[in-house]
Amino acid sequence: MTTAPIRTALLAYGMSGKLFQAPFLAAHPGFDLLAVAERTEKRMYLDYPSIRSYPSVADVLADPTIELVVVNTPSNTHFELAQQALRAGKHVLLEKPVATSVAQLQALVALAREMGCHLLAYQNRRWDSDFGAVRRVVESGQLGQLIEVHFRFDRYKPTLHTKKFKEEPLPGSGLLYDLGPHLIDQAISLFGQPLGRHKTVGRYRAGSRVDDFFTLHLRFPHNLNVWLTSGLLIADPGPAYILHGTLGSYQKGRTDPQEAQLLQGTSPLAPDYGHEKPGQEGRLTLAAPDGSLTTTPDPASPGDYMHLFEAVFQTIRHGAPYPIREEQLLWQNELLESAPDFGPEA
Repeated sequence: MTTAPIRTALLAYGMSGKLFQAPFLAAHPGFDLLAVAERTEKRMYLDYPSIRSYPSVADVLADPTIELVVVNTPSNTHFELAQQALRAGKHVLLEKPVATSVAQLQALVALAREMGCHLLAYQNRRWDSDFGAVRRVVESGQLGQLIEVHFRFDRYKPTLHTKKFKEEPLPGSGLLYDLGPHLIDQAISLFGQPLGRHKTVGRYRAGSRVDDFFTLHLRFPHNLNVWLTSGLLIADPGPAYILHGTLGSYQKGRTDPQEAQLLQGTSPLAPDYGHEKPGQEGRLTLAAPDGSLTTTPDPASPGDYMHLFEAVFQTIRHGAPYPIREEQLLWQNELLESAPDFGPEA
């Protein structure tokens, strides 16, 4: 089994490609970032002078040297382009949402198996520093039996997006399909398959034609209730993570620094990459046997999206199980596709 670098191409070089994929593919020795599809403006060579810039996706897929294709295009194109890449015999790293319906996901999984290729979901937020701290606290059992959990991903963006496709009522558009996959993936990676759900979506920005608010109330075994919420009109966000259990509580802000560092051009290999700033610690409150409560700061370990790319490498080159499993993607898409109980589409 070869351990040669995986020859890789991007299907776009927008924000996702520039920040969340290219720096890691260039820094990880297991990848050789060779090509990109740039239909109009050729920009990637400014950051990667040796890149092959193809004028179309078809030209990328026709390159016999390419093994892995990163589908990082608009959400409504993910299914079609992933299909094309798999049919061309390429492995696929697919940005969220991996599909806009359960049927699409099942078709992609079946095609990947037929072609002997890997279909791998890009769920980078599993490796955020803040969520890593939440996972550690949950898995430690310090909070006792969990009763109530809240995950939020909030922003204040009252004006409509300048990229018109993001505001058109197309498959995969709207906040639920934009930030929902992050929150849902984090929840199911911790707690498994939900037993039931209650779903609310809404449109509140002036002129909005897509949802800009959602909340999912998920019920899990052992009477665990989990709320996943996101809004684009949240001017003063509170904690991103709040957990209450029989023995204590935990709260943590959305403090992962990676996106901000990548925007500033920080290399994923820099010594301070992924490190949170002092004062951004979580708050861990635990009950003693006598009922007294003690609150202590809880520092997070660094976040690092490189772990995702290491998992991609190990899966393709060594057949290791990929951490974002097919059944987890199925549960995610069932929740995304399900009709809301309350909202404009109800």
